[in-house]
Amino acid sequence: MNRSIILTTLLMGFTAQALALGDVQRGEAKSASCAACHGADGNSAAGAFPKLAGQNARYLIKQLNDVQSGNRSIPQMAGQLDGKTAQDFEDIAAYYAAQKSSYGQANSDLVKLGESIYRAGIKDKGVSACTACHSPTGQGNAPAGMPALGGQHAEYTAAQLKAFRLGADQPAKGRVNDGESRMMRDTASRLSDLEIDAVSSYISGLHP
Repeated sequence: MNRSIILTTLLMGFTAQALALGDVQRGEAKSASCAACHGADGNSAAGAFPKLAGQNARYLIKQLNDVQSGNRSIPQMAGQLDGKTAQDFEDIAAYYAAQKSSYGQANSDLVKLGESIYRAGIKDKGVSACTACHSPTGQGNAPAGMPALGGQHAEYTAAQLKAFRLGADQPAKGRVNDGESRMMRDTASRLSDLEIDAVSSYISGLHP
């Protein structure tokens, strides 16, 4: 192949990649309306709203697309993403991914159970360890789009696990945007309320 053609092809690839990357500064401006619930830097004050700071961009973009398309129902976000473009989502995701997440403190009464579930799963129930997808330190797997969990509000994490559990049996009422693998629905369906609360509490205090 001609060298000039190779060079042109490479440049086109790099340009496409550059265009696909979000801009942090633009993302900060575009996320201004999100601050009321998620905090100016993505560290929400209320446990009902997720911390977005430090979350990997690939996961955030997927969730934004799912909410916009209706594949993930969040009543509090009704209308918030209307008119937003793919570039808007990339910019917003880049901004939050660049922020530093704050961390909570696990309930001492639930630490032992929560740590056991997170690191070893529950063999008798067929529950896999959370570390397989979300890493031992809760930082997730950015290239694979697996979300960071460490430091997330226990209230929010527990609510999502229960939503996935409901989605396993009643798709129209629960959360179902975990893909065809049903990884989260199948996992959550095997967890009791106590186990969900314990692992959610443990996650809130988990950090590198």
